[in-house]
Amino acid sequence: MDWPFLEETFLSLIAALPLTIELAVTSICLGAILALLLALGRLSGITVLDWFGRLYVFVFRGTPLLVQIFLIYYGLGQFPVIRHSIFWPFLRDPYWCAVLALTLNTAAYASEIIRGGLLSVPHGQVEAARACGMRPIMLFRRIVLPLAVRQALPAYGNEMISMVKATSLTSIITLMEVTGVAAKIISETYRAIEVFVVSGAIYLVINFVLTRLVQFAEYRLSPHLRPPVSVSNTRSATEAVAAGDPQ
Repeated sequence: MDWPFLEETFLSLIAALPLTIELAVTSICLGAILALLLALGRLSGITVLDWFGRLYVFVFRGTPLLVQIFLIYYGLGQFPVIRHSIFWPFLRDPYWCAVLALTLNTAAYASEIIRGGLLSVPHGQVEAARACGMRPIMLFRRIVLPLAVRQALPAYGNEMISMVKATSLTSIITLMEVTGVAAKIISETYRAIEVFVVSGAIYLVINFVLTRLVQFAEYRLSPHLRPPVSVSNTRSATEAVAAGDPQ
């Protein structure tokens, strides 16, 4: 085991980590907004919005992400109307093409997750909120959305992990994130095993942290699943603190 080479490789890959995290965070945040709009369109009862959401999900879930990246990066520039539009300064940049492809892809999967979460909200709680005189916006913000997020969070956590790993595909359009730097090192040293082991370990650590954050958010959003705190234990702890006992 060549430890100096592994250390040098690790430092080189860590330098590319901010780009990987930036791609993942940007696409997940933008994809969540788009997914929520698609899910609301599917549940709106408006035929045009419903079928548009169905078609969108069908296209982006039914085609590989790699093909979508190629079509956006290489395909959009083939149309003169796009090259002369205000969007061309962004669409000719590989970073924004990658963000666009990742966002559109994750929105298709996340919209179904969010739609399932919205459908899982108990109808009785919605009716109770309406009976209390809640306006539709407040009803959605205070009742429907929190319950839907809590129900959809475990599945959405898996989608976020998938998007972190999907950022590795952006190396094919010259983005030097972790996988892109790893491929460059391999082309120079022909030592694929060591390089991929280090890069795989980096992705493993990122996803480990992400899973813990999702579990913490799920814990905070599920107070009914927490063990109850007895009044006697709370009173004893308060008295001990007041008495100056460190226990």
